[in-house]
Amino acid sequence: MEKITEASSNFQHLDQMSTLELLEGINSQDQLVPLAVAQIKKELEVFIDACFERMQQGGRLFYIGAGTSGRLGIVDASECPPTFGVEQGRVIGLIAGGDSAIRKAVEFAEDDRQQGWKDILAHQPTALDTIVGIAASGTTPYVLGAIASANASGLLTAGLSCNPNSPLSALAQHALTPVVGPEFVTGSTRMKSGTAQKLVLNMISTSLMIKLGHVKGNRMVDMQLSNDKLVDRGAKMVAAELNIDLEVAQQWLLQHGSVRKAVEAYQNQQPS
Repeated sequence: MEKITEASSNFQHLDQMSTLELLEGINSQDQLVPLAVAQIKKELEVFIDACFERMQQGGRLFYIGAGTSGRLGIVDASECPPTFGVEQGRVIGLIAGGDSAIRKAVEFAEDDRQQGWKDILAHQPTALDTIVGIAASGTTPYVLGAIASANASGLLTAGLSCNPNSPLSALAQHALTPVVGPEFVTGSTRMKSGTAQKLVLNMISTSLMIKLGHVKGNRMVDMQLSNDKLVDRGAKMVAAELNIDLEVAQQWLLQHGSVRKAVEAYQNQQPS
């Protein structure tokens, strides 16, 4: 299989470029990424709607990958509870080599075709769960094995890669394939491919959380109040929604723990 992600860069003699030439080259390539992601909007729509149906019934969303791909899944999963107020474990990120691989690469962990499904089994998966395999190349054994076993167990599966006609695209029920072309540094898929994966994961999780009711209007009404910045942001949301003083809004917010609960409590205590 020809791997576009491993194809030679369109730029030569990088080591002889000035700093500005390097920046202009990288930036010119980065601008291609959202255009590639736009080409798979229909595939994303179909997958997200299918995942939403399952999550409505209590299903969970798993991301699984190796290296940069695994780290991107973990970042997206870890941001869902504080941003949208969903319980821990509703969106789960798994990486080849375990949590230690988040910071330091674990040699050959991605080559174990059996371990991906074993890592998922530790979370007692059900047929309502969804697995998104993430692999820029679309050939990572750790991911392919997990998707194959998930298919056999009746889970919903998607494969996010940047090579058309990859094994992952063929194996997953939903192929999500933004083709970004050769990397600026040949084979360095943490660049354009990683950026594309990050954009797609943002689209998946954000769309699902909105559809599950964790956003009202355009506001994160269930976000966790884990620091002063978020308390201030939440108080402004409450004040704007209820047309009340900011200090009063903050009191209601801190008393009830979320924008949604503060607004509902305030409205319920007002005379009809």
